Amino acid sequence: MTDRQSVEDDFREFVAARSPALLRTAYLLTGDWATAEDLLQTALTKIYLAWRRLGEIEAVEPYARRVLVNTSISWWRRRWHGERPTEVLPERAVADKVDEQLERDALWRHVQSLPARQRAVLVLRFYEDMSEAQTAAILDISTGTVKSQTSRALSTLRGRLGAERAAEQARVDELAAAQTAPPPIPRQASAPTRPVRAPAPRIPAPAGGVEGR
Repeated sequence: MTDRQSVEDDFREFVAARSPALLRTAYLLTGDWATAEDLLQTALTKIYLAWRRLGEIEAVEPYARRVLVNTSISWWRRRWHGERPTEVLPERAVADKVDEQLERDALWRHVQSLPARQRAVLVLRFYEDMSEAQTAAILDISTGTVKSQTSRALSTLRGRLGAERAAEQARVDELAAAQTAPPPIPRQASAPTRPVRAPAPRIPAPAGGVEGR
């Protein structure tokens, strides 16, 4: 087996084993499956070109995530980001966990609206379960920056979720107040009024009385 063939076989094995997890990470970074697939293809191309230099498979995994994060940030800065339809996290909620699913969906909507760097930090720290040092190494930033970016992102999420809950509670309270308020008393129709007739004018009697015949 040639050295080139060995590299290609190792790369195919890596793609088959890690593509689903890397695609999920790409989706969490972009919030769109089509963009996530494009991002993954770009990352895999760069991984293949760097495979010989990376050497061990242990070095490939961090490199793959670094490429995903850096490429997604670059795309995010270049492209216009208006409102667009998005999917919720691909998890099915059972009937008795509807509230939990709604909370998760609301959280995910707000995560997508964060700046690219903050979103990347949250994905690596809480989805990939990486340490602050590992996250800093992949993003090529200091651990202090990881901490500050995490703190800012979580503070933003708490504020937005809190405001959303407060607005929802206000709507619930308003609806409850409307349902418990006593019904208004209907106004009774007034009886029709009869027209008032003006008194007939009195004709005065002639002076001196009535003459006899």
